[in-house]
Amino acid sequence: MLKALPSLLLSLCLAAAAYAVRAEEPSPSQAFFAATLNDTKDKPLALESLRGKPLIVNFWARWCGPCRDEIPELVKAHKANKARGLEIVGVAVEDGAEAVREFAVAYKMDYLVVLGMSKSMDLMRELGNDKAGLPFTVAMDRSGRIVGKKMGVLKKPDLDAMIAAALAK
Repeated sequence: MLKALPSLLLSLCLAAAAYAVRAEEPSPSQAFFAATLNDTKDKPLALESLRGKPLIVNFWARWCGPCRDEIPELVKAHKANKARGLEIVGVAVEDGAEAVREFAVAYKMDYLVVLGMSKSMDLMRELGNDKAGLPFTVAMDRSGRIVGKKMGVLKKPDLDAMIAAALAK
């Protein structure tokens, strides 16, 4: 038994070290909160300012037909849940604040819209969309934990489930 003790201790130490490394790995949402994107007035906005709020983060582009299809549901959800503290963030995967601003006005996007082509693409990958497909939506609760993801058009039942998960607790 004493001969096995050093081996057992080594195994325990390795397991503890592996756990410590995993515990220190940043969560995908940390990349979101560390990012700074421009708003539709072309002013930098630190996404850290959204920490502590339940979020629905929707990656989209003006040229994306399915993205256009889901915007009215996001607008309705924003109006219905704003008083509950839910923030909807539209992340435009493109450059050109003026064009995005005009589009947002035309589609009555009354929620926060930010943009930045390469930064948005990088952020989308960090959040789990390694194929860079659009639209892509992520729900985060108040603690910043990702509680839902959806690639493709977000239908009302999907959005309702994400909102419920983001607002839970």
